[in-house]
Amino acid sequence: MKKIYIIHENDEWTIHLTKRLDELGLPYESWHLDAGTVDLMNVPPEGVFYNRMSASSHTRGHRYAPELTGAVLDWLTFHVRTVINGPNALRLELSKVKQYVALEKHGITTPKTIAAVGKDEILNAAKSLNIFPFIIKHNRAGKGLGVQLFSTLNQLEIYLNGEDFDESVDGITLVQAYIESPDGFITRAEFINGKYLYSVQVRTDEGFQLCPADVCQIGDAFCPVGEVAATATPMKFKIVDNPRTELIKKYEAFLADSGIDVSGIEFIEDKEGNVFTYDVNTNTNYNPDAEEEANVFAMLELAKYLGSELEKI
Repeated sequence: MKKIYIIHENDEWTIHLTKRLDELGLPYESWHLDAGTVDLMNVPPEGVFYNRMSASSHTRGHRYAPELTGAVLDWLTFHVRTVINGPNALRLELSKVKQYVALEKHGITTPKTIAAVGKDEILNAAKSLNIFPFIIKHNRAGKGLGVQLFSTLNQLEIYLNGEDFDESVDGITLVQAYIESPDGFITRAEFINGKYLYSVQVRTDEGFQLCPADVCQIGDAFCPVGEVAATATPMKFKIVDNPRTELIKKYEAFLADSGIDVSGIEFIEDKEGNVFTYDVNTNTNYNPDAEEEANVFAMLELAKYLGSELEKI
């Protein structure tokens, strides 16, 4: 029987989706790819394959889940299966450098960034960037991994030589211009089937965690837009109108060109009104409180989309 296959490595992030699939009476199966095999001599089953692999899988002990997922997605694509967020979506999920290059290709402005490998080169990159304050963060991240704010080169040098230095799992650290929001928030635009659904405003004055799902409300002090107090309270999310229609059009063109069907794209506006896009999340989650208030439910829309793709087979 044909069904929807959910490719992932974190059961907590699939609960809300499977609940909606159950409500719609849609058949599905979970493929938890923290370990496994890919039999290249075999033919995959019929169905719709939705890739929800995360760049932060290694933080949950699933270091090679993305690599295994890449092999599975290539296998599925070779056999012309319906894949939602296919190989190139995974490729961009795992590298902010690749994200930024692809975004700039579509005229979408990203923060000034230098990628570096090695502590000496990270320091040299900061000197070359010559913008203060600045941040560093992991190239392969998720959950705001590795984000640190520095006002001086000396602060960075102390951090690099200290015990707290946290290297990206792929070895690439990004040195990036610090963008400050005068209103204290960033905006995340959500897309399903490559089309705009809604925008959620995330306040950063009391702390900010990149993942808006309820299971991610863990009080992390990782913030791409400023320092966060150690006593940060739970994050504030609010679904809002987004007047940036031209930016949304650019995002949709970027997603179509990149083979990304489901995504959350985050941007920030500085005090001069310049907009910078800094993250593309192809393993997007949604904040239940914000959705309840706005009476819009992305996981339901996603389940409907997967169901419509299943009907086409």
